[in-house]
Amino acid sequence: MKPSTSSPLKRSIVIATRESRLAMWQAKHVQAILQAQGHAVELLGMTTQGDQILDRSLSKVGGKGLFVKELEVALAEGRADIAVHSLKDVPMDMPEGFELACVMVREDPRDAWVSSQYATLMDLPLGAVVGTSSLRRTVLLKALRPDLKIEPLRGNLDTRLRKLDEGQYAGIVLAAAGLKRLELSDRIRHIFDTEHMLPAAGQGALGIEICTGRADLVEALRPLVHTTSWLAVAAERAVSRAMGGSCSMPLAAHATLHHDVLTLRAAWGDPDGTAPLVTAAISGAVSSLADAEALGLSVVADLKRGGAR
Repeated sequence: MKPSTSSPLKRSIVIATRESRLAMWQAKHVQAILQAQGHAVELLGMTTQGDQILDRSLSKVGGKGLFVKELEVALAEGRADIAVHSLKDVPMDMPEGFELACVMVREDPRDAWVSSQYATLMDLPLGAVVGTSSLRRTVLLKALRPDLKIEPLRGNLDTRLRKLDEGQYAGIVLAAAGLKRLELSDRIRHIFDTEHMLPAAGQGALGIEICTGRADLVEALRPLVHTTSWLAVAAERAVSRAMGGSCSMPLAAHATLHHDVLTLRAAWGDPDGTAPLVTAAISGAVSSLADAEALGLSVVADLKRGGAR
């Protein structure tokens, strides 16, 4: 299906969004900003395959693209103009005909510990059950507490919290950004330091996808661009792209930018759990997305020298 590339900006910008509470918050957040700039904006709520398949991990049913495919179809068919995504859910290689037009200011990229009984991960008794369906989190949790029993945890944010409250887990690990955006910060018992739980590439950042060739939308979205966040996530996504990053690979990447110097750290875990965790870090001056991506490739080279594959 060839995406629509109509040129004049329509009177109303239509945002394609998943219908989960967090996804709707993100879409309404973008809607409010665009409306404040004088645009008329409508929402097109959709249910994706990723929302429907809850009994298997993403790594076994098609990966992150399951959360964006239907939204891209709406863009291609001209039913929507833009799609708002949690950037960590966006595949590293965009399909032909689509592009990332904007990365907004990033929320807290770290992971959060959520538990009714235990203040931190280290307070858990031996063999306690922790919920997460992220292979990245599984590997990093096992590095901290090899004794833990890691059980799958799928569903939207409210579903995951409900499963915790029902006593299915001693604690769960969630993205701090989602909890903060939905004013659920009171559920956070502890936020992991990135030294112990390195975030996923793009975690905490919102990305806006459009059909390639929509210069009108690029211009409309320009005020929403946060360059510092975009440079950081570009480096992170370059690591994941070069490593073939997907839900089936325990891979973490996190970058920070201070005074034009970007510091990027990455970690790779063996999916089988037989090889030790491999880490790498690099710092360098960046002034463009190409610079950031080049730094990401340097980290990948270090990861592979350390045994990552």
